[in-house]
Amino acid sequence: MKNEELIASTIAFVKNELKNAEGGHDWFHIERVYKNTLLIAKQEKVDMTVVALAALLHDIADPKFHNGDETVGPRVASKFLLKQNVDSEIIEHVTQIIENMSFKNSFDLNPSFTSKEMEVVQDADRLDAIGAIGIARCFNYGGFKNRALYNPNISPNLDMTKAEYKTSDSPTINHFYEKLLLLKDQMNTKTGKRIATERHKYMEGFLKQFYAEWEGEK
Repeated sequence: MKNEELIASTIAFVKNELKNAEGGHDWFHIERVYKNTLLIAKQEKVDMTVVALAALLHDIADPKFHNGDETVGPRVASKFLLKQNVDSEIIEHVTQIIENMSFKNSFDLNPSFTSKEMEVVQDADRLDAIGAIGIARCFNYGGFKNRALYNPNISPNLDMTKAEYKTSDSPTINHFYEKLLLLKDQMNTKTGKRIATERHKYMEGFLKQFYAEWEGEK
């Protein structure tokens, strides 16, 4: 199968699998991450097939929507790629990226896997978690889980474990401090860092305005 056909088949597969997904983790999220990936990859020496497939399949079965099971996504991706007769080494690389790129894995002091390709896709995914779209996605998911917007009596947990992060149900604003505002300094690539800096500033401005409105100052 030609690379163009493989990408087209993957896009069709992902669109179908995520047609009823939560708004922050739907096809449009995948599409944005895919575009970010291609943008970042222009400045990096990476296997374009691997980064493209990993970007398209990275949230094919997000653990948040599968009772925390982190094996579903890699398994679904691997099964699909096998049917497309993709080279076994590419399949292994893509599934390793899917298994290890999530923010929650940053709690592990000794990561079990890394590659330049993963760094690119990870940056692309993290860019979609910050800035204007990141804010929109954050509140969309908070509403999906029926969480409070903000509770001044519940402070962000800045020392949480991976298990605590996975089961947290704190107010949506807390998520900015527990994840979103941390991402700028966790970017891997020059392009990712540059874009993240601007989106980070946007979030800081949003939070300043949010608190002012909350206190009735504006």
